[in-house]
Amino acid sequence: MCAPSMTNHPAGSLLLFGSVLLLSVGVRACPRFCHCTERNGMVVQCTSRNLERIPSELPRDTVVLLLSSNRIRRVPREALADLRRLRELDLSHNSLESVEDGAFAGVADSLRSLDLSNNQLSGLPRDTFTKLHAQVRLSHNPWHCECSLQEVLRELRLDPETVNEVSCFTSVQEEYVGQPVIQVLDSGINFCNFHHKTTDVAMFVAMFCWFFMVTAYIVYYIKHNQEDARRHMEYLKSLPSTSHISKDYDTASSVF
Repeated sequence: MCAPSMTNHPAGSLLLFGSVLLLSVGVRACPRFCHCTERNGMVVQCTSRNLERIPSELPRDTVVLLLSSNRIRRVPREALADLRRLRELDLSHNSLESVEDGAFAGVADSLRSLDLSNNQLSGLPRDTFTKLHAQVRLSHNPWHCECSLQEVLRELRLDPETVNEVSCFTSVQEEYVGQPVIQVLDSGINFCNFHHKTTDVAMFVAMFCWFFMVTAYIVYYIKHNQEDARRHMEYLKSLPSTSHISKDYDTASSVF
């Protein structure tokens, strides 16, 4: 006699359905327009797909995520937080203008390679790469060289092959435009000092303007009061004097 089939028994069907449901929850399908291959973890290939944002439903066991040559403009906070095994992330040749603080939360410990080259990044939040151990490519971006960028770079392990291609597109000091950032910093330049000097100058200018305004008001007040005093004196002078009034009174008395 054949054993009853599990699929023909209500309890067996329920158990099978539950197993499939758990499996589908634990493993996410490959995102649409991407190609996924298993190589001791999932390699997700989404290159040149005209994507405008990072796919939200990525397999949790993704170890390599290739997103180059798309139209992605920002990396939001905790965009990759579920990818605890992610080792390589390629976001090069996009239109990235911003990377939010905490964008790499959840992958900071596992990530070993991060490519942000050939984008439109001019600056980054100071805590963007906190606790990140990855080797990072930042070349060919329109960087603005100032204090916060200097502090960000101090926290990074830049890719040695492209480190000299991370250049100042603009700068708080015009003379450093076009120069590699690391070479400028290695020469002893401290952009944070320029920031403080600029702040000091601004404060001095503000204080000078305040002093000038107060002085101008005092001068105006004094001149205005002097003018009023002069007019008052002229008015008093125009009044008949007391002696003249007395003489007129005596004359009138003698007549009567």
